[in-house]
Amino acid sequence: MIMTQSTLILKIESLVKELNPLSISEERKVVLKPLIDFIQSKVSSDQEIRINFICTHNSRRSHISQVWAQTMASYFNIKNLFCYSGGTEATALFPMVVETLRNQGFQIQKLSENNNPVYAIKYSENEHPIIGFSKSYEDSFNPSSQFAAVMTCSQADGGCPFIAGAEKRIPITFDDPKAFDNTPQQAEKYTERSIQIATELFFVFSQINS
Repeated sequence: MIMTQSTLILKIESLVKELNPLSISEERKVVLKPLIDFIQSKVSSDQEIRINFICTHNSRRSHISQVWAQTMASYFNIKNLFCYSGGTEATALFPMVVETLRNQGFQIQKLSENNNPVYAIKYSENEHPIIGFSKSYEDSFNPSSQFAAVMTCSQADGGCPFIAGAEKRIPITFDDPKAFDNTPQQAEKYTERSIQIATELFFVFSQINS
């Protein structure tokens, strides 16, 4: 992989450089391999890459995954890669996710005030921000075909045996930090989950040959 000079926001780049992909188990690498293969096949054939991260409520893990995947694509200079997220139902992007990402260096602007706020999430000085809000995976904001559906929670994976339009379905599930909501460990566990997702996606994109 030949990398160009990163334009990530400095605090995010510093965090990325401290990630430890050696901490990923061999068993987990097997889980990540289908996503590596999907991205590599698109890169090798010079096609656009679309990844929709799907969870039940599109409020926590799917958003964290979307943000870090787009960030890693930029870091590793993978062009024409577009990340999305969705749920089996729409709720709202959970505020602790916003706070966690902001603490990790993302510049986040709240664009609307309602029960399902819209956020602009910047990971790079020069790239277009990620638009974050809760939505169904079938929402018109998301691609309708030629995408990989990455299932980030076991409930959505089991409850959605078929994702219309998905070129490939890839289960990569994460434990839900929601279990620690309203506890003294809440901030710690959200940070821990974000770092895990960032580390695994760093590994995924580090394996891509352009």
